[in-house]
This record gives sequence, structure tokens and C-alpha cells, in this order.
Amino acid sequence: MSTSVVDICNSALTQLGASNITSLTEDSKVGRIMNQRYPHVRDSVMRAHPWNCLITRKTLAPDLGDPAFEFSNAFTLPTDPYCLRVLSIGRLDIAYRVEGRKILSSESNIELTYVGRVDDLSLWDSLFAEAVVAALAADVCYPIVGSNTLQENFRILYEDKLREARFVDATEGTPASIDSVTDYGSIESDIFIRSRF
Repeated sequence: MSTSVVDICNSALTQLGASNITSLTEDSKVGRIMNQRYPHVRDSVMRAHPWNCLITRKTLAPDLGDPAFEFSNAFTLPTDPYCLRVLSIGRLDIAYRVEGRKILSSESNIELTYVGRVDDLSLWDSLFAEAVVAALAADVCYPIVGSNTLQENFRILYEDKLREARFVDATEGTPASIDSVTDYGSIESDIFIRSRF
């Protein structure tokens, strides 16, 4: 999928029947609203599900210095791409906690699987992109159009788009085996169950 942030914003604006923008720095009411709200809405939709197109894996070494108590090591969450949601740090039996921008654990290294903020929109799944468009339309509807009723309609549309995107996303890959559950497979099966509601 080849598109840009402005294309995503304009798709939402078109659904609202509002004027399109030429850039996020455009000095107009619509431009200022989109510039303010797009990053927050995008990150919210990214955190809402472990999207296949956003999943990243990295092996992390511990930071210098230990946590004050409970765990032996601290690991700084990645910034390239920026970690939005930790999915796993290796085996299911590893105890850990996310605090701020750190993962606390007693492991010497961790194999982090996470949802990253992928800014290259050509890597986005088309259904995920549609969910972002719908979320953005719902979010900016009232400040741009001034209709609570229309905003509620777009909120429902977003929930429908999100449900469809989650379902398709969760059904890609090998399902988890009941007898032999892998770390990642258990996430996939849980996602699949939750995506159906």
C-alpha cells in the first residue's frame, strides 16, 4: 500500500465531507486539528491490537545499574521503531514488568516481541489503514463538523472496521496447538478469540 499521512487524513476528512489539506502544517482549522490529533489516534489504534504489520523483534541486553528491588535487570524499550506495546520477552514463564520505558526482569537478556510505531505507511496492512482512517474520522468529527450524532455514527464505523481488521490480522499464521503452545502462538490464539467480539 502506497500512501502518506496526508492521504490518511484526507480520507478521514472526505468521509466527513470536509475540505482536504495539503500538509499537516497547513495553517487552517482543519490542518491544525489533524496535526494535533493524528499522532494520538494513530498510536491508539496501533496499541489496540498486535498488528502483524507492526510487530518487531529485538534481543535486548540489560542497562547498566539494577532496579532497586524485586528484579535483577532493567532493559530500555526500543525507539527504532518506537515500542508502543510489549507482547512478550521470550518464554511464557519469564516474570517481568513494564514500568515507564523500561522492562524489569531477572533475565540476563530478553527476546522482545513488540508492537512498534511503523512510520513507513507502505508497510501498513490496508485494513489496518482503514481502521486508522475511521478512528481519525470519529475523533475529529465533532471539532470539524459539530455533530454529536455524526460522531457517534463514525465511532460505530470505527468499531466495525477495527473488528474486521483484527479478525483478518489474527487469522494469518499458524494457529496455536492445544498440546504444544508456543509463546507467540498463545498470543495469536488469544488475539483470535478476542477479535471475534
